Amino acid sequence: MNRNVGDRLANMAQRFPSAVGASPPERPDATLLTSRDNKWLKRFRAALRGGGPERGEPVAVEGPKLVIEGVRSGLELEALLVSEVAEESLVEISRAAAETDTGIPRTRIFRTTEKLFAGAAGTEMPQGVAALFQPREWTFEDVLRGRAGREGAYRGDPALVAVIAGVQDPGNVGTIVRSAEAFGATGVIATRGTADPWSPKALRASAGSALRMPLLRGIAPTIVLTQLKVAGVKIIATSSYADSDSGDWPDLREPCAIFIGSEGAGVPPEVLKAADATLAIPMSEAVESLNAGVAAAVVFYEAARQRRMTDGTFSDN
Repeated sequence: MNRNVGDRLANMAQRFPSAVGASPPERPDATLLTSRDNKWLKRFRAALRGGGPERGEPVAVEGPKLVIEGVRSGLELEALLVSEVAEESLVEISRAAAETDTGIPRTRIFRTTEKLFAGAAGTEMPQGVAALFQPREWTFEDVLRGRAGREGAYRGDPALVAVIAGVQDPGNVGTIVRSAEAFGATGVIATRGTADPWSPKALRASAGSALRMPLLRGIAPTIVLTQLKVAGVKIIATSSYADSDSGDWPDLREPCAIFIGSEGAGVPPEVLKAADATLAIPMSEAVESLNAGVAAAVVFYEAARQRRMTDGTFSDN
């Protein structure tokens, strides 16, 4: 190993705390990664540059804000990787972990140089912090009920599910998840053929919402439709071909699942056929369509508006 690299890594071991949790040890104990062929660096590289985890694989998160969000969400951390520039971020992560029941095992904190970290990172300008989390195993009932203690929800709110059907841009997928959480949705379903909401790019676009929201991935649209029908959930399909001149929106106060399709293809034909109602966003004739992320924000805002006006907590003024 290059002596200069070794000296820098040794200095890091002295500066960084050795573990994060409720009671960090007094003496630092660094686990240093010095080769790009290290199995952990390889694992981070594959996860941070992939399209999302397979079943049983961890969710890869990059950047201090998202890592802290994952820790605060109570996700089990499999590994934490920091570079030599991330001392301050590691302190913040340590504080967040100290407020959880599990903390972060010291044996799963890895340190490396900026160069080696950049070689594993999935962004052009790495911030020196990445983590691998074990995702929660959500159920269909969780998606209908919502997670406990969710913010923005109103007591007695019925199911409000965002179903992402065939949206292939991970940035749009992340934006939809973020909008759904912002306006009180109970959960998200990404059907087969949709970009993975747990892919690194989608996670960044969701600003952490995909780590908190009850979320199901990779389910065939026909199965989703059947489950929703059995549960008595109204199926709402967004469409650019609905009668947008009437200005009428379907009633979104009852249990409902809103299907968001891609900008080009829209929702799948089987969804339109099974839908209890179809809606389009009224807009200028000069604009053919909105991208999926923007459309979802408008639709879920309207759902929140209708639901909050019911109990007098929301006003157009």
